[in-house]
Amino acid sequence: MALAGCGGDGGGDDQGETSAADLEGAPSWCGPKKITLGLTDGFGGNSWRLVTTASGKDEAAKCPSVTEVLYADGQGDTQKAISDIQGMVAKGVDALVVFPDAGEAMLPALRTSFQAGVVTVPYRVDPGGEDGIDYTKYIGLDSVNDGVNWGNWIKEILPDGGNVLFLSGPKGNSQGLGEAEGLADTLDPEKYTMIGEQPFEVTNWDPALSQKVLTAAIAKYDKIDVIVSDFGPSLVGALPEFTKAGRSIPALATSDGNVLGCFWKDNEKDNPDFKMFSIATGNDHVRLAMQYAIAEATGGELPAEDTHQHAVFENSVTGDPNPVECESDLPGDIYLSAEMSPEDQAALLK
Repeated sequence: MALAGCGGDGGGDDQGETSAADLEGAPSWCGPKKITLGLTDGFGGNSWRLVTTASGKDEAAKCPSVTEVLYADGQGDTQKAISDIQGMVAKGVDALVVFPDAGEAMLPALRTSFQAGVVTVPYRVDPGGEDGIDYTKYIGLDSVNDGVNWGNWIKEILPDGGNVLFLSGPKGNSQGLGEAEGLADTLDPEKYTMIGEQPFEVTNWDPALSQKVLTAAIAKYDKIDVIVSDFGPSLVGALPEFTKAGRSIPALATSDGNVLGCFWKDNEKDNPDFKMFSIATGNDHVRLAMQYAIAEATGGELPAEDTHQHAVFENSVTGDPNPVECESDLPGDIYLSAEMSPEDQAALLK
């Protein structure tokens, strides 16, 4: 495997081109120019990130022109995440895909990378700035679409209306705000009442805080008809609070996770209101970002889409496109909606 040059002026030394024979069968976004690719996370230390990072590396492996993939984990430290980007540029990567957890705090580092000649592609978390000025391309998430999908399902199961409790991550996070917009666009406020803190209850996607928030909501509201959550697996420890209160677990519109699917299968018979609808949790968002960065750097064909949408995954009512799924012999911390096989995901967690 060829190594990139280590010049600090951005972009590796010219590694030549991949032969037409070696490119045969490669995806259209894989061009002939050989490159070294960098991948950085603001925080890479949970199962979702492990699967997402491995998915990104798997996507890059589909292109023989990517000679090396370098990875760095910011470990939740914004300054380290900034230094990781600077380090990738110094090592001479030709393209860089960034999960900019710290948002706009990452913009100066992204801009420096782009100005150094590195194809720079942030994804999922909006860092601010503009395409072509501060970075090559931001591959965003259409979270409004998630809210619309959840809202349409809620209308199907509760046509006469009801009380909706929405839980998301950190205060002001762009994903939750988009989802709240989609719900508001879809649900008639004359029929559906959004209860709890608005636009969403803050949980930081933390199971312990989710349990605290849900316990308080159960005590405050006699009637919760549906819970919306953009990270369903974080609720597994909290949902039994309904049982403790002598109430059925309500309907749940959320994102998938093996631990949640298995929880539903174990509890749905004793909870008559516990219908469930999930979208993909989004590990494969990184694949689109990788495709775009690789296409730009290798001279391949740019993907037709530049925004990721979570596909609808499970519906306990109709079974379309899938019934609720559970792989009880595999770890709970895997995501059956991901392209990566459940077995390969499980191997990452060992």
